[in-house]
Amino acid sequence: MTYRDVATRQVLIWACTAVAARMPVAMAPLALVFLVRERPGGYTLGAALAAAYVIGEIVGAPVLGMRMDPARGRRHLLLGLAGGAVGFTGLGVLAGAHPVVLGVFAFLAGAAPAAAAGGQRALLTSLVPERSVAQALSAESMLMSGVWAVSPVAVAGLALGVAPRLPLLLAAASMALSIAGHWRLPAGWDTGERGGESGRLRVLMRAWPVYVTGAASLTLLGLAELTLPALLEQRGIGVGWSGPMLGGLAVGAGLGAFVYGLRSWPGRLRGRSVVLMCGMSVFVSLAALIPGAAGIAIALVLAGTLQSGALITRNLSLREAVPPGALAAGYLSLIHSGRCRRRGSGRSR
Repeated sequence: MTYRDVATRQVLIWACTAVAARMPVAMAPLALVFLVRERPGGYTLGAALAAAYVIGEIVGAPVLGMRMDPARGRRHLLLGLAGGAVGFTGLGVLAGAHPVVLGVFAFLAGAAPAAAAGGQRALLTSLVPERSVAQALSAESMLMSGVWAVSPVAVAGLALGVAPRLPLLLAAASMALSIAGHWRLPAGWDTGERGGESGRLRVLMRAWPVYVTGAASLTLLGLAELTLPALLEQRGIGVGWSGPMLGGLAVGAGLGAFVYGLRSWPGRLRGRSVVLMCGMSVFVSLAALIPGAAGIAIALVLAGTLQSGALITRNLSLREAVPPGALAAGYLSLIHSGRCRRRGSGRSR
């Protein structure tokens, strides 16, 4: 098993389109804080706008995800991305508007494209042979690790160095660019499996072990990230090292995704997932116990490496647990839990 089947023109177009669609999602919370931080009560208002954005995601993800028709997936994706582009444009152009107006645009920016990531993942797996799905998911994990690592740096640099509204305008342009990219990709990923919303919901509920294990591992790593600054301070290490250490965690996640896709691994997916989660738990525990900065950094890198493998394993388990027609909604549930972990940890802010 190699990445050769993934290195195609269609997958390359998909990669550029996915980055353009998901970069605004990674940029949004921090960009909203910078947008209004110089206004009276700026940080409080920024937190409220970020909350409106996340609430939009929470509301939009299940509603739009369950309604997505695999046979006409592109139409659903384009409408959602267009709504998101409008929301980001409104935030950038009307930066000085009343907070309620900004809140409405923030909600729209979060809600409209909330189902896009799940649909894009389902589309990706339809572009490669079945034998290369693991490699495709590994490549996606590497790509998204880079997006989530780069976006906070880009937002801070543009907002502080040029203008506070520029990151949001750039997010709008990026999301609009992703619309153009989808016209170069297949119109859907239909595999002959259709069903109503109630049927999809029943199918997804039967896959509850996948979501429980996913939530457990993401919560563990999220708590480690949340407590890292306090841990460093207690150890007498500069709190400023928390940023580079979390960056190393993201690098480890990308490396782990690459290694996972290099070969076929032994054992059943369920057993593989347990092994990876236990290994990740060990390294997170070591990060809490090791007194030195170097040891903590190494433990976090290794925890991120195993976490990306666990995430890919859960995605593969989901493909076994649900029919093709419900995959987009199923992927969306896993992706959304990952976003919530990032929101809480501060890596995306």
